[in-house]
Amino acid sequence: MSLYPKRWQIAPPITPSHVARFPDLHPVMVQVLYNRGVTDPHEARAFLNGDGGEGNPFDLAEMPTAVTRLRQALRAGEPMAVYGDFDADGVTATALLVQTLRALDGHVHPYIPHRVDEGYGLHTDALTMLAQHGIRVVITVDCGVRSLPEITHANSLDIDVIVTDHHSVGPELPAATAVIDPKRHDSQYFFHELSGVGVAFKLAQALLRSHRQTPVTKREVRLEEKDLLDLVALGTVADLVPLVSENRTLVHRGLAQINRRERPGIEALCRQSGLKNGVIDARTIGYVLGPRLNAAGRVAHAKLAYQILETKYPAEAERLAIELDQLNYERRQLTQDIQQRARHIALAEDDDPPLLFAAAPDFPAGIVGLVASRLVDEFYRPAIVVEIGPEESRGSARSIPEFHITQALDECADLLTRHGGHAAAAGFTVPNQHLDQLTSRLRAMAAQQLTDREPTPTLSIDAEVQLSQVSGGLYQELTRLEPCGYANPSPLLLSRNIQVQNQWAVGNAGKHLKVTLSDGTIIWDGIAFRQGDWAGKLPDRIDIVYHLEINHWNNTSQLQLNIQSIRPTGWDDAVTQEFNPGGSEPGGAP
Repeated sequence: MSLYPKRWQIAPPITPSHVARFPDLHPVMVQVLYNRGVTDPHEARAFLNGDGGEGNPFDLAEMPTAVTRLRQALRAGEPMAVYGDFDADGVTATALLVQTLRALDGHVHPYIPHRVDEGYGLHTDALTMLAQHGIRVVITVDCGVRSLPEITHANSLDIDVIVTDHHSVGPELPAATAVIDPKRHDSQYFFHELSGVGVAFKLAQALLRSHRQTPVTKREVRLEEKDLLDLVALGTVADLVPLVSENRTLVHRGLAQINRRERPGIEALCRQSGLKNGVIDARTIGYVLGPRLNAAGRVAHAKLAYQILETKYPAEAERLAIELDQLNYERRQLTQDIQQRARHIALAEDDDPPLLFAAAPDFPAGIVGLVASRLVDEFYRPAIVVEIGPEESRGSARSIPEFHITQALDECADLLTRHGGHAAAAGFTVPNQHLDQLTSRLRAMAAQQLTDREPTPTLSIDAEVQLSQVSGGLYQELTRLEPCGYANPSPLLLSRNIQVQNQWAVGNAGKHLKVTLSDGTIIWDGIAFRQGDWAGKLPDRIDIVYHLEINHWNNTSQLQLNIQSIRPTGWDDAVTQEFNPGGSEPGGAP
């Protein structure tokens, strides 16, 4: 590992005249907003208030058809099933729609496939079993848009399927009663990047609003849309969809709901994780709550995560929270072990491959995606990790912005049983006899697209500031950018010519680097995660790129620098590249 592997892209500074248009905001905040394309004071006010807009659910293609069919099922008492996925997005979506349909007096059952025994998506055997149990309507969540033969099979069983999904669509839509996916090629919906639970929430919205206009049951329906937003926030953040536009609105509102801890399962998860009231943000979901929900499907069965979200009983929630915490610990240990083996396999023939590919019979299906992500983080190359089965193998792929992994798999569709995903993440099933050919094709595509580009991870730096200009007041103002995540990252600041006063390793086995820094005016504590090997080796003067964050430790809270990258002062800035996401010339008026 190197201290200096990342390209620094520093946003061009905005003009004083632009800063003057925002008299109530810190100049650094104005710069950060500009970098995110927010250049108008009215837009800034809406953005900072968490108002990214919210669409009418009936604007989604085939939503009226879906609502009509579900209202028919509710009135007739037809048995229904919500068919989910085993990750946090699918589990929250399943819980959300089951809760909604039961509130409307529906006879509905959850079905979440087992990751190892069944794998992702719809399965004909599961649909046959549901038909044998009298299910007449199946609503998919976070899956189904590419399940053409499975939905044809459901039709032969007289099951009506309503697809709610957010994954990229194939060349043909399935022959379902309705297909609700904002990524449909004919979609007129204003926002295309909803999560799976976000799409499920739009269906729940449509059902509840339709019921308010024309009641579908005589029973009092106490459920309101806002009661579901905690689930929306959990699944949306955990699925790493862009936290902009409607996603930002839903997560902003959902975080407030989560921090009220009205759902027993969320309360139990927070307590088991040692989280205090009012501190849950998008980062907490991503690093604490989301992994525990995902651990169930990765190590055991995702129904445990569903149960903790669905239960009304605090004692049951507490028991499930303890079990999920233990599963998450097992997941971490297993991921570390498999990562070492996958690295060895991927580098066995080439120590600098354009695409890392590792496959083995004992790679657990629930871990391969995590391991692929770790390999991408380590090598900044696309990575695919595969569990080899008796006849078919299942793989997870993670990628970098320079290589669209789902498009690459599309070009290999003739080799695959099924596949789907996004630009940066995908999954697939492949017959074993095609595994070598798939490996060769994907490596060739990556070599063609990446060899001349020399992809390097890039840090997009929002502003260069003097360390003495950084304060608690600036931190408090920057927190208004929350929820931060994909497409709305936490602000990155750059400070130069900083004196290193102290440096030492901390954490388990000295894994992290702790520093005391000064610019001659002020002293700051900083932490550089996973850089403990550099303790005692830093030069006296450094330039740093960092986030501001609160460190909660031993019942104390202290503002610190979360250091993302370090260079010796005077390092050659020739690799520093400017970017101009605000849309105007560097230094020019927006």
